[in-house]
Amino acid sequence: MNKREEEKLRRAEERLEKELLRLKAMSMYEEEYKHCRYICGIDEAGRGPLAGPIVAGAVILPKDSQILYLNDSKKLSEKKREALYDEIMSSGAYVGVGMTDAGRIDEINILQATYEAMREAVGKLPVRPEVLLNDAVTIPDLDILQVPIIKGDAKSVSIAAASIIAKVTRDRMMEEYDKQYPGYGFAAHKGYGTRAHIQALMELGPSPIHRKTFIKNFV
Repeated sequence: MNKREEEKLRRAEERLEKELLRLKAMSMYEEEYKHCRYICGIDEAGRGPLAGPIVAGAVILPKDSQILYLNDSKKLSEKKREALYDEIMSSGAYVGVGMTDAGRIDEINILQATYEAMREAVGKLPVRPEVLLNDAVTIPDLDILQVPIIKGDAKSVSIAAASIIAKVTRDRMMEEYDKQYPGYGFAAHKGYGTRAHIQALMELGPSPIHRKTFIKNFV
């Protein structure tokens, strides 16, 4: 091995060590509740967009799993999110996904719709969690121990995994909606209120997946 290769190897080992330390710090809540067999992270994607559903992910990672680069989905590139989604799904994790569509969001408001999607995600898990690590919220009508964590998707590997599942699932849905309702650019902006989206909304009017309570200032 020449000096260049040795240096490359040394840097790779340093990066790995740094990543393992970061993951250890992100596992403090999992460590606190390690006496529980099933620790579930919960997060959502899509509270802010003008169109499309809100999607919640519930993930119970295997006790011995160590998925490198798990992080808040918003801090990851699309390519990295997709790769981590596949890794989570093939890791032996228990995964539940819930969603609430635009019509229901208009009917009950975005906060209640978030809770509804989260309850559905938990209900779709094949096992019952013993503790829920939630990103910031406490979900009503669930008789399971809950631990709300502010900015939890950056502080818990379980919540980070849930955020990736929710985000990738929703993004894929919006790409399909783009084919169904062309002209709005859903594949590009995923329903968020970009200038191009608002312009298309003003020109085309609302689609069936637009949230009427969110777009009343534009149409």
